[in-house]
Amino acid sequence: MSSNYEDRDRDRDFGFEREYDRTMPRGPRRMMRRKICRFCIEKVDLIDFKDVKLLSSYVPERGKILPRRISGVCAAHQRMLAEAIKRARNIALLPYAAD
Repeated sequence: MSSNYEDRDRDRDFGFEREYDRTMPRGPRRMMRRKICRFCIEKVDLIDFKDVKLLSSYVPERGKILPRRISGVCAAHQRMLAEAIKRARNIALLPYAAD
């Protein structure tokens, strides 16, 4: 009974046996420029939760806070930014989620 399966599957290529060569081209590699923190350049000490225009640029339509790797904000300012966004949401200056 197992021979039927072996016969049937012998000619199939499932991709498991494929050998990869380290010299194979993987496609174009892009050099990603490191983003510089906007708040560090402007020397901002405190991010105001009442500045809805600034905060909304870090919250897309979906309503989630943009992560550091996308926004380019440093760790300290990302924490301040998240706290300000949460405070603005709490007093209904920003929506919690998209409609």
